[in-house]
Amino acid sequence: MIKVLIAEDQGMVRGALKVLLDLETDIEVVAEAGRGDEVVAVAGRCDPDVALLDIEMPGMDGLDAAAALHAALPAVDGSTIAAISGRLALSEGTVRNYLSSAIQKTATRNRTEAVRVAEANGWL
Repeated sequence: MIKVLIAEDQGMVRGALKVLLDLETDIEVVAEAGRGDEVVAVAGRCDPDVALLDIEMPGMDGLDAAAALHAALPAVDGSTIAAISGRLALSEGTVRNYLSSAIQKTATRNRTEAVRVAEANGWL
C-alpha cells in the first residue's frame, strides 16, 4: 500500500483528490493538510510514502513545504530493491524497472548517481 499525504488549501479540491486516490486499491490517503506550514508535522505523524503538495497554500507554499519535508524526513535511505518493493507493495521487477527509468531520465550510470542528480535538481 502506498501511503499518501495530500496538502491542499481548498477543501473541495483536497476532498476530490482523496476520493479519487481512494478508488485505487494500492493507494491509501493517510493524512491531509490545509496549510503548507502543517505538512512536516502531519508527515511526522503518518510517515507517508508520497506527499502531494499544492504550490500555493497559506502558511508556506508547496515548494518550501517540500524542502522542509525533505530536510525533516529525507525521500532517500539506500534501501534494497526487496525492501522498496515490500514497502510499496510492488514486485521487485517493477522496482527495478522504475529505477532503470530514473537512471535513464537522469542520464546517469546507476541509482546512486540518479539520486545525486535528483537531489541537486530539487526533485527529492
